[in-house]
Amino acid sequence: MWYSIGQKGGDFTTFKKLKLIHHSPRWSAVTVSPAFGKPRSAHRGRVRSQCPRPSANLGWPTCSGVRPQHHWTSENIPGFVKEDLPPTLDSTSLEPPPLFDGTTRLYIAYVCPFAQRVWIARNYKGLQDEIKLVAIDLGSKPTWYKEKVYRENKVPSLEHNNKVIGESLDLLQYLEDNFEGPKLFPNDPSKQQFAEELLEYTNTFNKTMFTYFKGDPVKETGSAFDYLETALNKFEDGLFFLGQFSLVDIAYGPFIGSFQLIFHDVWKYDITAGRPKLGAWIEEMNKIDAYTQTKYDRAKLVESYKKRFLVVPHTFN
Repeated sequence: MWYSIGQKGGDFTTFKKLKLIHHSPRWSAVTVSPAFGKPRSAHRGRVRSQCPRPSANLGWPTCSGVRPQHHWTSENIPGFVKEDLPPTLDSTSLEPPPLFDGTTRLYIAYVCPFAQRVWIARNYKGLQDEIKLVAIDLGSKPTWYKEKVYRENKVPSLEHNNKVIGESLDLLQYLEDNFEGPKLFPNDPSKQQFAEELLEYTNTFNKTMFTYFKGDPVKETGSAFDYLETALNKFEDGLFFLGQFSLVDIAYGPFIGSFQLIFHDVWKYDITAGRPKLGAWIEEMNKIDAYTQTKYDRAKLVESYKKRFLVVPHTFN
């Protein structure tokens, strides 16, 4: 399943608290592809922040009186380019890219919100020339992806320095630590601590959404959106979760953007009603080209959610 909900070995269980080391938002480990003999240290118990193969029928898928934001846009990000996206590779693709030839590659699926996280960070840092995209069809993956690239057989994954690593939250930090570009994490220890809490909450937030899509989502998910509204009130130096744009906004952006469309189309419900901070946050996110360029087609996204969560019986194994 796309979100590892109920997937064997991927149940929502109590997860370990993420750690900050030396005042840096560094997670304790990343997942390294065992296909190349590297040790793998995963966060046991934490929901996998990657997209596996989707199940049948799944296609992927405002404010005044606030000081202006100083986030980067396409006009002032060094090296920011609007690129032509590569074609999606499926099972008919017989040969992988020339692996470990010195090229850094980000393996994604255009419809995967977990992959979208890393894609956004790559764009925001202006790394389009340095990190090449390789798009994978999750419903019909090339056999070489699992056999030669990433044994976990999920996206996103990053090929860099003769290794392949995965897990979207880990990869956000990896880009921050290993590549140039605008910084996506603050130096303020209080903001770093709050970021840790919010990144941990992403699992709870997503679980709440998907669990109640077949129940009464407007009623049952209200507390999750209220949590975000409260979080957005914590810092007064900007409209984002940590005041200024950060990894936290990237972690939530793909999911909140999708949920806003689904709630409006299916239940005629505005998730920003009574939540002005959330509305302002969504508006600011939609001003960032690095984010908007990764959005999936709106009509296709809504239709895919309908098929996945509102037509096909949804069970957790």
